[in-house]
Amino acid sequence: MRLLLWRTGDLLKFTETKINGVFLIEIEKIEDDRGFFARTLDKQEFQKRKLIENFVQCSISYNKKKGTIRGIHFQLPPYEETKIVSCVRGKIFDVLVDLRKNSSTFKQWESNELSSGNHKMLYIPKGIAHGFQTLEDDSEVYYQMSQYHKSEYYKGIRFDDQNFKIRWPLPTSAISKNDKNWETFSDAITYHDNQMELET
Repeated sequence: MRLLLWRTGDLLKFTETKINGVFLIEIEKIEDDRGFFARTLDKQEFQKRKLIENFVQCSISYNKKKGTIRGIHFQLPPYEETKIVSCVRGKIFDVLVDLRKNSSTFKQWESNELSSGNHKMLYIPKGIAHGFQTLEDDSEVYYQMSQYHKSEYYKGIRFDDQNFKIRWPLPTSAISKNDKNWETFSDAITYHDNQMELET
């Protein structure tokens, strides 16, 4: 008979990234000869850090081809989303762009590699645009959102916007018509000028 003993202390590791308010979340594995067990969401751990912990919708994105780009998406006020994003199959190059005018990292972008192997997740607060490129065929991305999807408030900025010069690692193998034709940052930001606020 096996006994599963929980370790004391945090069961999730939170590391703030380059962009203000974004956290890379890593699991704490409890391993034995069968494999491992780990917690992926803990309301108390989020509350300790004053992070949003109420998620009302979950979605999955399946991507057939390596090199596929999705994004870079956000929702306008009053329906901005806080998200937790993870890659549950394959591997992705995940991209975030800070659209919050009162943020110290306004207009900065960053990338993180998420994969089914590293089990990492990203906590993405309101006002951050999100996109990714798949690094493997058949990659699947799992989203948890704090707000319901509102198509009339759903917007994006171009993946090749020269305001940011994002260095996508692979040639683009697939991208939707919508994602190819989003506006540039300077046009998109007028939709929510002075409305994006840092979470407290």
